[in-house]
Amino acid sequence: MKAFILDRYGNNNKVRAGVMPDPEVRENDVLVQIHAAGVNLLDSKIRNGEFKLILPYHLPVVLGNDVAGVVVRVGSRVRRFKPGDKVYARPDQDRIGAFAELISIKEDNLALKPTKLSMEEAASIPLVGLTAWQALVEAAKLKEGQKVFIQAGSGGVGTFAIQLAKHVGATVATTTSSANIDLVKRLGADVIIDYRKDDFEKILHGYDVVLHSLDDEALKKSLRVLRPGGKLISISGPPDPDFAKEVGSPWIFRPVMRALSYRTRRAAKRHHVGYSFLFMRANGDQLREISSLVDSGIIHPVVDRVFPFESTNEAMAYLETGRAKGKVVVKVR
Repeated sequence: MKAFILDRYGNNNKVRAGVMPDPEVRENDVLVQIHAAGVNLLDSKIRNGEFKLILPYHLPVVLGNDVAGVVVRVGSRVRRFKPGDKVYARPDQDRIGAFAELISIKEDNLALKPTKLSMEEAASIPLVGLTAWQALVEAAKLKEGQKVFIQAGSGGVGTFAIQLAKHVGATVATTTSSANIDLVKRLGADVIIDYRKDDFEKILHGYDVVLHSLDDEALKKSLRVLRPGGKLISISGPPDPDFAKEVGSPWIFRPVMRALSYRTRRAAKRHHVGYSFLFMRANGDQLREISSLVDSGIIHPVVDRVFPFESTNEAMAYLETGRAKGKVVVKVR
C-alpha cells in the first residue's frame, strides 16, 4: 500500500512517500480502506520525536491519527462491522497509520461514521472529538450551569469542545484572534477574549474547568482563574504520574513524569485546584455518542482545508503555521 512513512525523528524531516506492506488483520481487527485522514499537531510532535520516550514506535512507522473509510475485511471474532460499512476512528496509540491506503483497527476503537458527513468531514472528528469528550465529560464531569474556559477556541479541539460544552449547558469562555471572533461566536462561545489585546487572567474569575492547550505561561495563569475545587485539564503538558501509569510507561520513566509535573501540581495544590494531563485514548463507544450528536445537528465539524494525499507534508506544514480554523484533512481517495 502507498503510505507516508517516518524513517527517523527530527523536526526538519518530512515524512516519506513510499510503499509499506498491507496491515495484518487479527481476529478482533477491521481492515479499513482509507478515504480521508485528519491531520493533527500530534503527528508533527511524533515526527519531531517529542513523544519517543513514552510512545516508543519502531521505525519506520506510518503517521496519522484520524481516519474515515470503508470496511474491506473483518477478523474472525468481529461482530459489529461488515465489509462495506462506512466507519471512522482514532486508532490505538500503538497502531497509528492513517496516512496510508489501508489500516487495521481494533473493533472496539471503531464506529460507524455520522451519516450526514462526507468522509473528509468525518475524518476531522475522532481525535479532537474524543479529546473534548474525555476532558469535559469524563474527566471534568462538566455540568449545566458551570463555567468552562476553553483555550484556542478556533483550533481543532477548541471548535469541537465549545460546541460540546454548550450542549452540556455550560457557560463557555475562549481565546482567539480577532479574525476568528465570529467563528467562535457562531459555535456558541459566551465570553470571547482576543489574546493579542487582552489578558484572560484579568477577565476570567471563578471558573469550574479549564481545558488547557497552550504554553506553560498560560497554564500558570489558568490555575488562577479557577475557583477553589476547580479542575485544570491539560492536553499540552506537563505529563503527570497518572498518565505514565495509564500509557504503561516503563517504571524507569515514571519518576521523570513526576519531576516534569512537580511544579505544576504544587502550584495547583497551592490554589486548591486539581491538575491532570490528558492524552486522549481510542474509544469506539464514545465515538458512537459523538456520532449521535453530529447526526442530531448538535455538533458540526469545522474543516479549514482539504489537501490531496500526495500533499500530506504540505498539510502538516500548513497546520503547524497555527492559522488553521478547525481541522486540516488529507483526501486519500
